[in-house]
Amino acid sequence: MSALEGIRVIELSTDATAFAGKLLADMGADVILVEPPDGAAARRYPPFVDDEPGPERSLHWWHFNTSKRGITLDLSSDSGRNLLGDLIGDADVLIEGMAPDVRKALDFAALSTGNPGLVHAAITPYGVTSPRSAEPVTDLTILAGGGPVWSCGYDDHELPPIRGGGFQGYNTGAHYIVMSVLTALLSRFGSNEGQFIDVSLHAAANVTTEMASYHWLIQQSIVQRQTGRHAMEIETASTQVRSGDGRYVNTGVLPRTPREFAGLLRWIEDAGLRDEFPETVFIEMATQREHLDRSKIGEDDEIVAMFMAARDAMALLADRLPAKEFFLGAQRAGIPVGVVYSPEEAFEDEHFIARGFQHKVQHDDPDQTVRYPGAPYRFEKSAWRISRCAPHLGEHNEEVFAELSASAEP
Repeated sequence: MSALEGIRVIELSTDATAFAGKLLADMGADVILVEPPDGAAARRYPPFVDDEPGPERSLHWWHFNTSKRGITLDLSSDSGRNLLGDLIGDADVLIEGMAPDVRKALDFAALSTGNPGLVHAAITPYGVTSPRSAEPVTDLTILAGGGPVWSCGYDDHELPPIRGGGFQGYNTGAHYIVMSVLTALLSRFGSNEGQFIDVSLHAAANVTTEMASYHWLIQQSIVQRQTGRHAMEIETASTQVRSGDGRYVNTGVLPRTPREFAGLLRWIEDAGLRDEFPETVFIEMATQREHLDRSKIGEDDEIVAMFMAARDAMALLADRLPAKEFFLGAQRAGIPVGVVYSPEEAFEDEHFIARGFQHKVQHDDPDQTVRYPGAPYRFEKSAWRISRCAPHLGEHNEEVFAELSASAEP
């Protein structure tokens, strides 16, 4: 049984709602995607299948709208708004990201009057009641204004602040929508009452900066962008190095416990580097400690020597080993590291394949089986699956409207 089987979600299609709707649909919810008669703008986003543009050929559209049913409504008309009201009246969840003027015209409060258990989630640039609610935004301005762009870059600042790709700003807010909706549904089981959820894309982006915003707000200090690690006020030790085959790797979270130091010691010995690396003696000392108190760094010279030796040993191992061998060796030693992959390389990695991340979905137009990114999580008992490809424009109009007529019959 899917986690959200039996839950009906109405999603009013926008760039900001798409990922939230997808995650809920892939978890088993019946997500009905509502588009305008001429289709959502995202249908025209590249890249396209075989580089041929078309409303049914956008790979962006395909990815963000799996497992959904799709209908079209003209929400500027009385008939369209009435049909939307009927849909909302029979739904568990409404997800929307409408502009203030559209929200006022639709009057969601009136549309949901007959459904007190509705979970209504709004995802907007600054929050529904914000004085900035009418300001135009893009995914770029959300990430820039919220702070993540300032925290992303390189040690030498050779490039200006960098934006994460793939609608990261919208998708960050979508995750907060999903978490909030699931929490509200759990609450409803006991109270039978719905909730209104107001997610600010700006705030969602801001809280992902971790300490960067707090340094500015509390200490009035500015963090610096650093390659592959947290932005900080001062430069921290590099964690991204070239491996023996010229690839980049992250040396990850260095050993912190005697057990992890023991794994590193075995790795050094197996690689035949003990004689070449005299600081191995400090790593061996760490394995003999009952525990390692990192708070003593700067006070205890032995503790400092142990952690510095671990850092230098990881850099040496990375330098001598191909990237994949370095990654596998670290796994055996119980030390988390990472290879810097391109998206294509990550998708084809044997570890991703083994855990079922690749998911095959049959398409009828074009007639082919397409491999999709799978679940970003694994539930122990609740099934997850992409139940169908993204809907064609208006594909489920007849089906959904027939269901509405049937539910309205006495």
